[in-house]
Amino acid sequence: MYQAIVFLPLLGFLVAGLFGRTIGTRASEVVTTSLLFIACLLSWIAFIDVGFSGHDARVQVMQWIYVGDLKIDWALRIDTMTAIMLIVVTTVSSLVHLYSIGYMHEDPCRPRFFAYLSLFTFAMLMLVTADNLLQLFFGWEGVGLASYLLIGFWYEKPSANAAAMKAFVVNRVGDFGFMLGIFAVFVMTNSVAFEQVFAAAPSLAGKTIPFLGHHWDAPTVIALLLFIGAMGKSAQFLLHTWLPDAMEGPTPVSALIHAATMVTAGVFMVARMSPIFELSQTALNVVMLIGATTAMFAATIALVQNDIKKVIAYSTCSQLGYMFVAMGAGAYSIGVFHLVTHACFKALLFLCAGSVINAMHHEQDMRHMGGLWKKIPFTYGMMLIGTLAITGFPFLAGYYSKDAIIESAWAAHNYFALYGWVMTVGAAALTSFYSWRLIFLTFHGHPHDHHHYEAAHESPKVMTIPLGVLAVGSVIAGFALYNVFVGEGVHHFFRNSIFMGAENHILHEMHEIPLWAKYMPTLMMVIGALFAYWFYIVDRTVPAALAKSQDALYQFLLNKWYFDELYNFIFVKPALWIGRVLWKRGDGTIIDGFGPDGVSARVLDVTRGVVRLQTGYLYHYAFVMLIGVAALITWFMFAGV
Repeated sequence: MYQAIVFLPLLGFLVAGLFGRTIGTRASEVVTTSLLFIACLLSWIAFIDVGFSGHDARVQVMQWIYVGDLKIDWALRIDTMTAIMLIVVTTVSSLVHLYSIGYMHEDPCRPRFFAYLSLFTFAMLMLVTADNLLQLFFGWEGVGLASYLLIGFWYEKPSANAAAMKAFVVNRVGDFGFMLGIFAVFVMTNSVAFEQVFAAAPSLAGKTIPFLGHHWDAPTVIALLLFIGAMGKSAQFLLHTWLPDAMEGPTPVSALIHAATMVTAGVFMVARMSPIFELSQTALNVVMLIGATTAMFAATIALVQNDIKKVIAYSTCSQLGYMFVAMGAGAYSIGVFHLVTHACFKALLFLCAGSVINAMHHEQDMRHMGGLWKKIPFTYGMMLIGTLAITGFPFLAGYYSKDAIIESAWAAHNYFALYGWVMTVGAAALTSFYSWRLIFLTFHGHPHDHHHYEAAHESPKVMTIPLGVLAVGSVIAGFALYNVFVGEGVHHFFRNSIFMGAENHILHEMHEIPLWAKYMPTLMMVIGALFAYWFYIVDRTVPAALAKSQDALYQFLLNKWYFDELYNFIFVKPALWIGRVLWKRGDGTIIDGFGPDGVSARVLDVTRGVVRLQTGYLYHYAFVMLIGVAALITWFMFAGV
């Protein structure tokens, strides 16, 4: 069963990718989508079997790498963490496949698109079922490759190519740190298999790694290097710039990347490696700092974005920051809890955005929308549910998981705990504001593009059915799973898949925080919603007036804190300058100067002159021989030989 879950998407990729033109577009769509739904059904069966019956398993596929002391099997690790990720990945991916049948119906390259979607899902499933770090890295790079292909799917658009390249390059920065972390794990434990690494983890306490004449704490070095990889893959502060540009791909790609796959890989990896992170409070401090900064930073940018997809993209970046705040607090299960609920409402929001874009004939600027609730009432209702869930409205999914993260930040014994709590509470207010701003600009007020508004219509059922399923998850996932991830059943449910040290009592201490701190996120949610209502329903002149009076701040946020410009100045321009110097001076002047344009050219000139002597006339050769003989006699005479 477990092999089928992992390899059915690969089969779909091969069928659609190799034979898509032969079997046709419809057959490619049906085959890939059907295989995903079968994998999804098997994943739910596995979740029930593993999560609630406790049947952990290790399924060996084959022997993979056996070199000296390095012995790595290709095996599937099936435990509670894996079971959770299997249902998240396959459920969202299967719904995205179904949705894409309607959304991409006009695209002539649908077989290739569905092949890429299935490849993406296979790579993510390889990542979450990995039994060792090298196998995890295979899936890690696989989702990077698939994201490159999907973001640049419309390769005739220069902006899509640039976005795909940007995602690839920025992720390579994080992946370099991740590889160093894997190397360090092998050096210190003599293994990369999770069982052996986790068994050896307690012995790492007090050990050091020598580097540049200094001895560094081994668990801290390993954890921070691994976290650098997570920063790239999960678009955390400083390595976040690729994520908003990923919106250049088709909208279903955005839902898949942002909700269930690539960006959550970093969160999953940190939770999986919790036995290492628990050994280093310094590493947890850094995780908390970066996560809290990302949650607030991305939320500030989302306030002023006008592209409907980019608002949701920065929202993803912010919510991932929340997840890492939980990881920094040592509340790994709560971070995974928010990963699950976020997959529901973020996929819902993206697919609703796709439905809006479809209704508006590919218009994405919210300033050109308005009044759409009358035209697409079902999409409006579904997006309301997604908005209520992400803002933390009581008893919906986000209310349970996001508030639990904020409570854990308050109770954490972390150097940046107060900072984490303040940033996440502040981000809760901003999340509410920009989420309701999206609703009010898109669905309320007067239409700004009457031509597209008049032609707007509800999406077909193949697109609306996935919205309904995700809306159900956005409503019930929080209270249905709260006790499993946060309550008394956590240690039994996660058993050997998440490790918490003997001194880590965060899941108990978070329930003892003051009531005012507990309900602060809900208050912030209400405040953010009221400000959005005032700005975009009561008096729509306020936003423009405020932007004009605070133009510097507005431009700062609109231009995303100028990170792209800063990185362009620090990294891109120097790299181009170095490349140009090596090309013009190194290659042109030196290599070509001494090579084709230098010595080689002179040799060619000489040979051309010598060739002219080869006339083919016998008397020319006799004359040259005569000159030679005369020269030889002259030399003998004057040399006195």
